[in-house]
Amino acid sequence: MADERNIMVAGAAGQGMQTIGFILGKVMIRAGFEVFAMQDNESRIRGGHNFFQIRISKKPVRASSTPLHVLIALNQESIERHSKEVDPSGIIIFDSEKCQVSGEDGRFFGLPLERLAIEEGGNRIFENSVATGATLAFLGLDFQKLEDFLKAFFAEKADTVEGNLKAAMAGYDAVVKKKDAFAELRINPEKSEPKMFISGHEAVAIGALAAGCQFMSAYPMSPSTSIMMYLAGKADDFDMVVEQAEDEIAAINLAIGASYGGVRSMTATSGGGFSLMVEAFGLAGVSETPLVLVEAQRPGPATGLPTRTEQADLLFVLHASQGEFPRVILAPGTAREAFYDTIKAFDLAEKYQVPVVLLTDQFLADSYFAESRFDLSDVHIDRHLLEEKKAKALKAYKRYEITDSGVSPRAIPTAFGLEVVADSHEHDEYGHITEDPHMRKQMVDKRARKMKGLAGELGPPERIGNQKSEFLLVGWGSTYGAMAEAIEILNKQGISVGGVRLRDLWPFPTEQMTEILSDGQKWAAVENNATGQLARLIQMETQKKPEGMILKYDGRPFMPGEIVENFRKEMVGK
Repeated sequence: MADERNIMVAGAAGQGMQTIGFILGKVMIRAGFEVFAMQDNESRIRGGHNFFQIRISKKPVRASSTPLHVLIALNQESIERHSKEVDPSGIIIFDSEKCQVSGEDGRFFGLPLERLAIEEGGNRIFENSVATGATLAFLGLDFQKLEDFLKAFFAEKADTVEGNLKAAMAGYDAVVKKKDAFAELRINPEKSEPKMFISGHEAVAIGALAAGCQFMSAYPMSPSTSIMMYLAGKADDFDMVVEQAEDEIAAINLAIGASYGGVRSMTATSGGGFSLMVEAFGLAGVSETPLVLVEAQRPGPATGLPTRTEQADLLFVLHASQGEFPRVILAPGTAREAFYDTIKAFDLAEKYQVPVVLLTDQFLADSYFAESRFDLSDVHIDRHLLEEKKAKALKAYKRYEITDSGVSPRAIPTAFGLEVVADSHEHDEYGHITEDPHMRKQMVDKRARKMKGLAGELGPPERIGNQKSEFLLVGWGSTYGAMAEAIEILNKQGISVGGVRLRDLWPFPTEQMTEILSDGQKWAAVENNATGQLARLIQMETQKKPEGMILKYDGRPFMPGEIVENFRKEMVGK
């Protein structure tokens, strides 16, 4: 407990959990802590039960943990649901005039949150600030950090700043008066460089801007909507068009059309929306039109759990659309990786003229990470378009010229006076429809040859910890943080465990994974799905079968302790 604290803000939708959580996260980063935060929301505009959980630490963290050290319970239900998760030395902050607690549990600390907000801040909406101030005091942190942040955050709203500060100070002072209570909760921050507090999908959106994306079309579908919303807010500043389409079919076709016209384009959806996009996904494949598509996974089938997380679309995305054509699948595990993988997606899509899928999920989308400023010095935009000099030297423009690499020359329609033909049918080198069997085979083979070049562009599986360990945990995407921490815990417990994480999923790194899994180590897949989709893909590509499966598919992400517990059940003693 000495090096970290877990804080939860819980209540009903509309009570402002996200506001408290976001402010606390930003203040903790400014204080010098490493921070990770996740959200758990029911699919309701108001009501239901939601929470925002923050982990502050003196070392980098990328997953949530237990037990809780501070619970800010904004209603009675939150007390009943989460009080058992609070450490014996922890604190439960609640509104003493609206909620009731039973027994002599010393962890409860009642404050008249709403009354203090009205009396000190002038409005009940400032009860969140009362709770925030109290939390800061319990942790032994300087109020000045919160004051500085609120003044900057509400710089253009003087009345809001004053109300927030007075309410927060009321909560802070109420705890300071009991300075000897809960002394164990206090934590001293480390000095660290300034960092961003950024979500996974904010990082995707910023990556798209850095990559030169100028058109985005989508139909709102959680958890992908946040990408469209962020880009819409920045569209004027970056000379970008963001179009809310009438449905997902229109969204992907708009993006394909814009890309065909020469604009870097993307779309974003979740599994249900991607189901509607599948035929057009094949259109991008056969027309060899660059396309970046974010598939933000959530539990299915059908509507499933629309605000929860899962990793159940991997094999769907891999095999989506009729016929066979190359594609790329990237699965970042942190906000930082989401930023750089988005840039990589745009470059690969244009260089190889293929659809590239960025496979995220609700957990990565809505979680907040403490990240250093992104480095743009290595970001170079190459459109991979036919140059004027080469175009004028052509006797004829073959848009689908059969080449050794499988990549044909690509020009923007009407550029340099070239005639560009494209169609959803099979075609010859000029783009004209054909049913010639010889040409059909040549075109399938041409497109397939791109896979060799693409394989050379992607990174190898990432090794975590001891490469000569007795056991291996193998995961992908957003399980990265929890899995890496579980490996660290298991090794501290005397069990020799290493890890492998796949971030670049397709083309699959068959040779590297075959070599890794040929060392005789027992391995288990760690996945947020019910069938072990990565394990099945690994077995299909390498003929290597796992000894264990650590799976979670209740709509919630892994915590490190869960992986440790399930590893012991699945692997130890086998």
